[in-house]
Amino acid sequence: MSSAPVSPDDARPDGADAPSTEDLSYEQARDELIAVVSRLEQGTPTLEESLQLWERGEALARRCEEWLIGAKARLDAARAGARAAAGAAELHGDMA
Repeated sequence: MSSAPVSPDDARPDGADAPSTEDLSYEQARDELIAVVSRLEQGTPTLEESLQLWERGEALARRCEEWLIGAKARLDAARAGARAAAGAAELHGDMA
C-alpha cells in the first residue's frame, strides 16, 4: 500500500480529515510526524494551533513506536525459532 506524500501544509492543526492513528501504517505515521515537526519548527500563528499540532505529533510518535515494538517482537521470535531449529539440528547430528 503506498501512501500519498505528506507536506507540512497537510498536517492539519485542527485534526480535520486526519485519520485515526490506529489506521496508519508505520510509513504513513512517520511521514505525517515529519510534516508536523516541520510545521512546528516553522512556527504557527497561534498557540492553540501549536498545541493541536503537538498533540497530533505525540499520537503519531506513539503509533510509530507501536509499529517498531511489534517489528522487534517479530524479529525476536524469528531469531528464537532459528536458534531452536539450529539447536535441534545439532542435537540430531550428535545422535547420528
